[in-house]
Amino acid sequence: MGLIKKIYLFYRNGFKEMILGKKLWKIILIKLFIMFAILKFFFFPDYLNTKFHTDREKGNYVLEQMTQYAPHSPMQ
Repeated sequence: MGLIKKIYLFYRNGFKEMILGKKLWKIILIKLFIMFAILKFFFFPDYLNTKFHTDREKGNYVLEQMTQYAPHSPMQ
């Protein structure tokens, strides 16, 4: 029996026999869905698409923001 098959069977049998673990995994998945799918609309607005029209404008803005506060390298 191959190593990958042994690992697969180990996890498959472990998840089959879980009782409390299944409920906890469901709770974790629901929380992740809420965090990434629903709260994204409230806390992470699509700023670039509302302020800029072309990819070039968006890229220039991001580059400007990233380099504006960048610390100077000791080599310069």
